[in-house]
Amino acid sequence: MRYALCSKNMTYYLKYRSQSLEDLDSTEVRDSLKKIVASGNIPHAFLLTGPKGIGKTSAARILAKIVNCEKPKKNAEPCNVCEQCKSITRGDNLDVYELDAASHRGIDDIRQLRDGVKLAPTRANKKVYIIDEAHMLTTEASNALLKTLEEPPAHVIFILATTNPEKLIETIKSRTVIINFSKAKSEELVRALTRIVTQEKLKVDEKVLELIAKYADGSFREAVKTLELLVANEVELKEEFVSGFLFTRNVLDVNYLIDLIIKRDVKSLLSEVDKCVSTGVEVKIIIKVLLERFRSALRSKFAINGEDIGKLSRSELIQLIKLLNTANNGTSNSAIEEIPLELTFIEWCEDKIKDNETKTEPELKQNVKPDFRETLAGGKIKETENGKIAGEKVIENKVEVSSANGGKIENVWDEILFKVRPINASTEALLRAAKPLSFDGKKLTLGVYYKFHKERLESNPHRDILESTVAEIIGLPIRLECTLTEPPIKNKVIETIKTEPVTVTNTDSILTEAEDEEIIKIAKDIFGN
Repeated sequence: MRYALCSKNMTYYLKYRSQSLEDLDSTEVRDSLKKIVASGNIPHAFLLTGPKGIGKTSAARILAKIVNCEKPKKNAEPCNVCEQCKSITRGDNLDVYELDAASHRGIDDIRQLRDGVKLAPTRANKKVYIIDEAHMLTTEASNALLKTLEEPPAHVIFILATTNPEKLIETIKSRTVIINFSKAKSEELVRALTRIVTQEKLKVDEKVLELIAKYADGSFREAVKTLELLVANEVELKEEFVSGFLFTRNVLDVNYLIDLIIKRDVKSLLSEVDKCVSTGVEVKIIIKVLLERFRSALRSKFAINGEDIGKLSRSELIQLIKLLNTANNGTSNSAIEEIPLELTFIEWCEDKIKDNETKTEPELKQNVKPDFRETLAGGKIKETENGKIAGEKVIENKVEVSSANGGKIENVWDEILFKVRPINASTEALLRAAKPLSFDGKKLTLGVYYKFHKERLESNPHRDILESTVAEIIGLPIRLECTLTEPPIKNKVIETIKTEPVTVTNTDSILTEAEDEEIIKIAKDIFGN
């Protein structure tokens, strides 16, 4: 994209775009590039990685100026007054090419680029190719580009930028110097905003810049756009007015939303989303505010500073955070931005409905937790006269869980697996290579069939997930202990001496082929292929 000269009507982000390394507000990136430039040995290929709006393209243009500036400063910074610097700023330099790989991603585009690479620069010292969203290149185009990256002409520099470096082929990454752009810190965002506020002579409270920085979620572009939005809407730059404008507290009632989530009231949740969006609240703001509250509540469960939400268990908070995080990632690419959040609420609410539908009517009527405790322990729970469970649970005897009471224990074990799966599928897969052996009211002993499964279950997060899930089901804290045990024998035919086939079965639960495949899959996840 080509940009015109800065003017009074230009947006703040373009008007105050960084024009030198010193202007870059990302401290780590600024220091890294300064060291590379000071060394005098500038690589022929860079890969700039990081989220959108963080300054990757600005940094690429600054590098293009540094290698082509006609009157560089003593510290090798561009002068920004020579014709080369000014033409790069305008975006019309004949030797600096910007390619958007999102729309020019095919092999023909790269072949055209390769043909141009062979030619000497028109007027500049170096030809600079800036390829934005490089991960969008097709595999064929990437391989074609690789040939040029391996043996580039001395007069060429490549600068690749991407928000998804993991999608680039490894051979391209290995040919480049990688500069990682992290989300901007609050103080870096405030630094960028302060420069604009000073130049524009705006009167602003100090707290307002911090509030904008929080709203921008680590993006310089978003922070500057937000400041401009406030100015355009003539919002007084004081904390109470800016807070009301950005977070619309009178519309978005977070506590009410959380109550609906706890009740799993899908109809009201969807109505509340409609109400918020119709009054100007961005979906990402709804998600962000909920994530902050649920993260705080989850941290409090681990005795870390946070605000607990008593009606949500640790496993439920983990599930909600995962669902909302997925919704946040999907919002940008959704044709209708509300859809990912609406699907999250529907999935959350329907999980409970499905759970209830799988239970028989007698199971729904009975007090589930005492039944599960008795089943796991094989003992009795003493109750007080008013029918409530006493403070201390009394188990008459520690019993081995065997096929004698297998029918009942299998139901409990299935319930545990069912609740673990949405939290962590790997934990559930590991548990399918184990079986409960005993429970004494405090300690649950699992027999695990394989050593590496045992080691994984004894470590976090798997141990925490299992202990918290079982504790939630039985209503009491438990401690997990794992021991190696013989795996169950699959049904097989043994030829006797008389050559008469005899079917041998194991009375313990038998692993199915599907479960075997899951165990193999989790082993691959742990150890690699």
